[in-house]
Amino acid sequence: MSRATLADVLQPALAQGYAVAGMVCLGWEDTRAYVAAAEAENSPVILQAGPGCREHTPLTVLGAMFGHLADNASVPVVLHLDHGYEMEECRTAIESGFTSVMYDGSSKPLEQNIAETAAIVEMAHKAGVSCEGEIGFVGYADGAQSAGTDPEDAARFALETKADAVAISIGNVHLQRGSGDGLDENLLAAIEAQTSCPLVIHGGSGVPILQREKLSRHSKICKFNIGTEVRSIFGHSLRSALDADPDIFDRNAILKQVHGPLEDAARTIFRTLGSSQKA
Repeated sequence: MSRATLADVLQPALAQGYAVAGMVCLGWEDTRAYVAAAEAENSPVILQAGPGCREHTPLTVLGAMFGHLADNASVPVVLHLDHGYEMEECRTAIESGFTSVMYDGSSKPLEQNIAETAAIVEMAHKAGVSCEGEIGFVGYADGAQSAGTDPEDAARFALETKADAVAISIGNVHLQRGSGDGLDENLLAAIEAQTSCPLVIHGGSGVPILQREKLSRHSKICKFNIGTEVRSIFGHSLRSALDADPDIFDRNAILKQVHGPLEDAARTIFRTLGSSQKA
């Protein structure tokens, strides 16, 4: 199936009642494991290059890496820029082969967020690329506080920007370790009553598993971003490999031991979201 846009994978998810995982990638080892997991589960997957990843590796390199994996995969793979903050960054991603960009204007006034997101949606669509926007600010654990999404603002945002997916703030938090208090399902219902597009949850690692499973199948949430959960598994697996053999030093020998735990974790995530056997 190889490269797919965000719309390619989220529209079937919306129609059939499941969600697709936006897997936050930091390098070759985790990205390869997520694609292997997607193939094992026959699931679509979204590979996400967020700000931390881009700080470490140039977009041009990430585009080539994601593209190589997608072109050799048997399932749909979305090459997604996560939290792009400037039009030029989104343009560079598109030129680097990304099939989807997310413009984050959520910290800006509503009028400015709508105008800037709409311009990037237009640019992306002309290139055959999808665009995700965000309305309502999703905060960070031990950092900036969230500002919940206003349902009327969400309806206007979706209509005027023509974004392929809209990220919302309903109790979700970035970089949260472990399950939090869960999402505000009443606010979600109010947003759903006024919008028809696929919805996105950033900070999906902090959403309780049972709620993730429920909302994937019975709401318009079609994409959960998962980062902290799998980064934790990577770190703990790496530490275990080093502790088990004090003499080991070869990078490849060490990192090979991280692949299995990451692939297993990703497969469980895909099953929880209901995307297994949906490729």
